[in-house]
Amino acid sequence: MNSKTDLEKYGAAQAVLLSAMFGILTLSLVNLGTELSDAFKNAVHAVGKIWMPGAEGIGPYSGKETLALLAWLGSWFIFHRALRARQWNQSAVLVLFLLGIGAATTLLWPPVIHLMKPE
Repeated sequence: MNSKTDLEKYGAAQAVLLSAMFGILTLSLVNLGTELSDAFKNAVHAVGKIWMPGAEGIGPYSGKETLALLAWLGSWFIFHRALRARQWNQSAVLVLFLLGIGAATTLLWPPVIHLMKPE
């Protein structure tokens, strides 16, 4: 694990994990935002209608997926550039990944959304 090639491999793998977590977390936060605010829901839907054919028929889902895709690709680029010649502590990256995925899953769970939604 001392060669530069090994560091590049591990750094790239860490970038993939962190960017996937960031994209999924973005999706869950955008989903929560669309449930809590009609203005945000309309803005997210407008983002999807920019490029996706038939976005009118699927509603804000098109914008949610678009924003998650942009967050994933953008964070992958940033993390890859930051980690391509180095790596972070593998245990810390794994814990951060699992915490992020756990938070995203919790925020997508309907009982949590209903607790946050004003009546």
